[in-house]
Amino acid sequence: MVDDLVARKTWGALEAVHGMIYFAPDAPEAYARIGIESRRMGYFASRSAALGVVPAETVIATFFNFNPALVRRSVPAAWDLTTPAAMLDARQEAADRALTRAFGEALASAELAEAARLARQAAEEACLHPEGRPLFAAHAALPWPDDSEPHLVLWHAQTLLREFRGDAHVGALLLEGLSGIEALVSHAAAGDVPAEVLRVSRAWSEEDWSTAVDGLRARGLVEPGGGGDLAFTDRGRAQRQWIEDRTDALSAPAYAPLDDWGCSRLRALARPLRHAVVAAGLLTPGGERGG
Repeated sequence: MVDDLVARKTWGALEAVHGMIYFAPDAPEAYARIGIESRRMGYFASRSAALGVVPAETVIATFFNFNPALVRRSVPAAWDLTTPAAMLDARQEAADRALTRAFGEALASAELAEAARLARQAAEEACLHPEGRPLFAAHAALPWPDDSEPHLVLWHAQTLLREFRGDAHVGALLLEGLSGIEALVSHAAAGDVPAEVLRVSRAWSEEDWSTAVDGLRARGLVEPGGGGDLAFTDRGRAQRQWIEDRTDALSAPAYAPLDDWGCSRLRALARPLRHAVVAAGLLTPGGERGG
């Protein structure tokens, strides 16, 4: 086993390689070519496509913190316009285009091939532990890109590791009795992302948000902070730390085959790749293409 914190840092070092698929302009362009012109629908359809044609309730359950009404406007309506297989192909095509542009000459480098190999080791270890992780398990059943395309192997590996961790996080939130919107309020209180960004991006109304805040306040978890922001109480801070610690512990087994040296090496290899993704504007919504 590797230390939980080491595993968390290693996952975080490559998260940009996966996360760019939700911001890069290549994705909505690829989805539009197969009939999905709504960005919201493209998000829900592309991420849930591995599950197949499922009811909205399955996506609500696995995505966890989105307003159910928002999900129901996209799923299963997306599958009247295209198929899960076509969506998965479009998503990989978008990843290919975006990362090819970002990595440039590094596409043929030994360092990229090594990073892909190490990340795949971790992802394949994760695939041995699908229990209780439905969204991850669906992605784990997808075929791997060809080894001749290490940028796509790396992207697929990090996608698996992200969903592996995400399902673990949902489990920890449920153990603490938090609903989807309450999890967002807790996230806002942590101060990492503004509350309004979390509320609007998940399509919750101000009334829904206020009700969730009142509920967590009644449980002694949050309180008003400076400038009208939310803040944790000591109890809320302890709860949030427990959730993060459990998420780390449940995600760490994937990195056991790498050991500490392999994790350190993967983080070092990831550094220039992450910088390339950022420099290409792939994490900026509507960002310009370029290097």
